Amino acid sequence: MTQLPGLLDTEAIRKDFPILDRVVHDGRKLVYLDNAATSQKPRQVLDALSEYYERYNANVHRGVHVLAEEATALYEGARDKVAEFINAPSRDEVIFTKNASESLNLVANMLGWADEPYRVDQDTEIVITEMEHHSNIVPWQLLAQRTGAKLKWFGLTDDGRLDLSNIDEIITEKTKIVSFVLVSNILGTVNPVETIIRRAQEVGALVCIDASQAAPHMPLDVQALQADFVAFTGHKMCGPTGIGVLWGRQELLEDLPPFLGGGEMIETVSMHSSTYAPAPHKFEAGTPPIAQAVGLGAAIDYLNSIGMDKILAHEHALTEYAVRRLAEVPDLRIIGPTTAEDRGAAISFTLGDIHPHDVGQVLDEQGIAVRVGHHCARPVCLRYGIPATTRASFYLYSSPAEIDALVDGLEHVRNFFG
Repeated sequence: MTQLPGLLDTEAIRKDFPILDRVVHDGRKLVYLDNAATSQKPRQVLDALSEYYERYNANVHRGVHVLAEEATALYEGARDKVAEFINAPSRDEVIFTKNASESLNLVANMLGWADEPYRVDQDTEIVITEMEHHSNIVPWQLLAQRTGAKLKWFGLTDDGRLDLSNIDEIITEKTKIVSFVLVSNILGTVNPVETIIRRAQEVGALVCIDASQAAPHMPLDVQALQADFVAFTGHKMCGPTGIGVLWGRQELLEDLPPFLGGGEMIETVSMHSSTYAPAPHKFEAGTPPIAQAVGLGAAIDYLNSIGMDKILAHEHALTEYAVRRLAEVPDLRIIGPTTAEDRGAAISFTLGDIHPHDVGQVLDEQGIAVRVGHHCARPVCLRYGIPATTRASFYLYSSPAEIDALVDGLEHVRNFFG
């Protein structure tokens, strides 16, 4: 068995994840390398979800009976856990959404409806990057179309990093919002946050960070980031689907208008007008994702029990090993940084002229689960002149043996296609 410095005890950790014991396709043991799409869930999270529905299921905030009070305590307790996990100055800065896409749409719509000085209109600019997930492109395209604002973006270098050579031309005095990904879901690139935020602050622009591929894999400190908004999702960090987070600076949340209207987000309602509850409830209309929030809280407890620093070190060692092993595969081209420095644990690649969908299908027949396609980042594929990529992505339960299985599987793919 390959031993690497910094690895976690994956044998012990994998016992917490029932699905990793599955066998697929003629008794082959599952090799799960699709963690950038969604992570698997430990028993601790599954048990928390079951316990909630079996013992505490009720709507929150509105009832005075015991179940409603207990459910509210669990839901708001999950908010406390998220706030501590990201080092938020206040729990009231944590908004629950259904996913990171909704979080990013929430920011875009708040700015579209805002008064000055935050309002986005035809005299302003929006800045994104060419490596964004579609969830951090389409909302801003919609906002630009609706308001007449100009959409601008940073391009990519040949080695999969942001081209910041013209940063002063991209981020200008007209820029109202700069929204970019902390870690690319397709390239694995870890972006230079400080450089971009410094320039944004110079011109008075707000900054929104998509941390969907960062929050599960490394310590996330929103105060140290110095961004104005940070979005991430629960299902990529051992939590359930249907729960996302938007963190925002409290003064902004107080000033900006709500996006969704309905129950719970109001203070008073008449037939003529309404007033709104303080944040975070101002942005959580209707029945929230209660069980999902409880599950996310349990996932945070689980990650904290292992330690985010240790998870980061484990994934760095795995990524370094994977880059080295993949370099041994003939005709394989990594799309993105080809070293483990400044990159996350998702590696996209092409294999000669074999279409990535064919690569994924043959790997699947061997029990190896990877992702194929654009990875909701089609502009990246267009930039590098490729139809799609195969992506292998790792997490705290991934092992060197699984990377070896991937490399062996790719050799089988090459043989299969001659």
